[in-house]
This record gives sequence, C-alpha cells and structure tokens, in this order.
Amino acid sequence: MQKITPCLWFDSNAEEAVKFYASIFKNSKIGKISRYGKEGYEIHGKPEGTVLTVEFELNGQTFTALNGGPTFKFNEAISFQVHCKSQKEVDYYWDKLSKGGDEKAQQCGWLKDKYGLSWQIVPTVLGEMLQDKDARKSERVMSALLQMKKLDIKTLKQAYGQRST
Repeated sequence: MQKITPCLWFDSNAEEAVKFYASIFKNSKIGKISRYGKEGYEIHGKPEGTVLTVEFELNGQTFTALNGGPTFKFNEAISFQVHCKSQKEVDYYWDKLSKGGDEKAQQCGWLKDKYGLSWQIVPTVLGEMLQDKDARKSERVMSALLQMKKLDIKTLKQAYGQRST
C-alpha cells in the first residue's frame, strides 16, 4: 500500500468519474466501494446505500473518490500530470480527458475535465528542453509553449533546435 493516497471530493458522481478515468488509463482498476448508512444522515444528507467512497487505481497510482456533497469544488491549485513519451500519447490523453471539459481552462498542456479536475498532459521531452544549460534554447521552448493549448512535440523541438542569428 502506498503511504499517501489522493482523495478526490465529488458532489455525488464519484463512481461515474472513477469509471470515466479507469476507461482512459490502462492498467487501471476499481476497488472497494463503501456506502452511506443511516448513521449521520442529519450531517451528510445522503440516502442510505448511496456511494460514499470508491477506491481505484490509475496506472498503479491509488486514489480514493468521495461523494462529499457540494461543499468543495476542484480548482487549478491541484492537478495531475500525465507524462507522455510520444505525440500519439499526448493526443490520446488530451482528447479523452478534455472531452466535455472546460475549453477556457486549456493552455500550456493544462486542461480541465468534465468533472472539474485539472490535468497537465506533458511530453517527457519538455522537461529536458526547459532545463537545458543554454538559456536561449529553453526560452524559445517556453515561448512556443505559451502559445499552445495541447502541446505539440514537433513544434517544441523546432523551437528548441532553432539557431540564433
């Protein structure tokens, strides 16, 4: 068991969201589901039998999804990074996770899915380019990055490899 498990707070659609995420990420599984009982109804207001939590894994990372009510909403202060080795992977995760999401929240590889959760779809080569010892190279990459929503590896590599005149 991993020591730290992110808990994602949903209003009432935790199970639906978990099924959505598990359908996108390979090597994923849905685990135990707990349900609200009669106890505490005056506090939580959920009918007996309603899903309380869902344990799940995405590519081996364990999460818990909680139906906690409308009190808290996701925001951009927390996001999950999906590291991609190819443009095909970038395209796959971007297309799947952004479907039905907030189009206005999409920039620099960030997107917000239909449940309001923020994701960063990032090619692994980006970190290498941004950390290059040649500041001009990394600055060109950053300039190109700031113009994108979904990241394009070919364009980033072109910016990285440009010769200064």
